[in-house]
Amino acid sequence: MADLLGWLLTFLLLISLLGILGFQLMCLTDLEFDYINPYDSTYRANKAIFPEFITHGVLCIVHLVTGHWLMFLLSLPYLLYNVRLYTQRRHLLHVTDIYTNLNWEKTQRLFKLGYILIIFVLSLFWLLWTAGDE
Repeated sequence: MADLLGWLLTFLLLISLLGILGFQLMCLTDLEFDYINPYDSTYRANKAIFPEFITHGVLCIVHLVTGHWLMFLLSLPYLLYNVRLYTQRRHLLHVTDIYTNLNWEKTQRLFKLGYILIIFVLSLFWLLWTAGDE
């Protein structure tokens, strides 16, 4: 039962992480199509960056505590990338150069979204596998 609760917590954390990344991608797409000004877009996207980092950190801790070593190892490169962005102070978007970095920022978030989707599918598989065993 505890393993099933661990997978459910992982599932909920991954859904929230997908929502946060989707929101950031939506802010950048709105900026690209000129629906929103750069100040509002960077403010909204920057407001969602720390919850993304915290959610993924908690996800890694949950994988580690519950003993899901493979999922922890699969989540570790994304965590290390976020730590590297934070330590190099490149994690926030800047209003002055948002238009020059817009394609890079969108591509970066699309790769993050794809990576989390792969982890989401694997977690969903293990959640259903665990629920079927109990």
